[in-house]
Amino acid sequence: MAHPKRKISTTRRDTRRAHDFGTPRHLGVDPQTGETHLYHRAHVHEGNLFYKGKMIVEGFSVK
Repeated sequence: MAHPKRKISTTRRDTRRAHDFGTPRHLGVDPQTGETHLYHRAHVHEGNLFYKGKMIVEGFSVK
């Protein structure tokens, strides 16, 4: 079985693990509808699809 030749320092180990934590999702409020949604994502409000405050598709249904 393979073994490391040198002990990995705690600084090197912790630097690698610094990217393991999750980050909170960024939420925005649509100025047109007041709906809370994820940034850079279209969202459905009352059957219509909105993106950047503009209606993209009317009568949109999520399947």
